[in-house]
Amino acid sequence: MSRKRAFNDDENFEAHPDEDTAAVDDGPSKSELKRQDLQRRELGVALVELPAAELEALDLPERLFDAVTACRTITAHGARLRQEMYIAKVLRHVDVESIRATLERRSEIDRQRVRREHALEQWRERLLADEPDAWTEIAATLDDPAALQQLRTLARQARAEKAASRSPAAARQLFRRLRDIFTTGGDV
Repeated sequence: MSRKRAFNDDENFEAHPDEDTAAVDDGPSKSELKRQDLQRRELGVALVELPAAELEALDLPERLFDAVTACRTITAHGARLRQEMYIAKVLRHVDVESIRATLERRSEIDRQRVRREHALEQWRERLLADEPDAWTEIAATLDDPAALQQLRTLARQARAEKAASRSPAAARQLFRRLRDIFTTGGDV
């Protein structure tokens, strides 16, 4: 008994030179689409965590703004996850680059503020340690000798509070005073 041939190389197969089956581009892979959705969801979560005034300043499309404000009120974990996924779905139809750029500028401003506060804390610690070099440097930045005397008094009170295990009210005041000095006077 002879077998029927299902495919004959010579008769049934015609190669199309303009069609390369290996180079067919069907768009992004499934993994890439998942990564994009995850990035949109992270962006949506960042929008939800923004303060209300900053969210309103972004001038988002109404549908996205409503979805984000609705997500803020949801407390149930599963419902919140669904709302975050919905926000990511809405973000598919919105230009996210302008939103990302705005959030990046905001985070850069926050990073600068944190760096400034760390520098102020280092100044406070140097003054509380009563480093002569620190007092010399701070005296060079101040025009008013009364301000320097006020800093010395606050540092002395802060050291006394620490020794007596009291709350650091003078240390906080010293920090605020340093912040005022460096905000009006120049760099930290």
